[in-house]
Amino acid sequence: MNREKSVQRPLDTLGQAINSPVLIKLKGDREFRGILKSFDLHINLVLDNAEELENGEILRRLGTVLIRGDNIVYISP
Repeated sequence: MNREKSVQRPLDTLGQAINSPVLIKLKGDREFRGILKSFDLHINLVLDNAEELENGEILRRLGTVLIRGDNIVYISP
């Protein structure tokens, strides 16, 4: 079976977002925004210049953070 080149796996899409801003929603309605620096196969993420958001407003600035993949609801590049 031959796949089209335009079809991407989720980890490929995430890999293209390295060094780009991302928005992360976690369980419990917590949101974070920052620059995606790295990730692993468990979707654990490292963000630089991370900010915690509440209702779209900055709640606090956190710097570099590690977000565990099992808490992530979605990632928006």
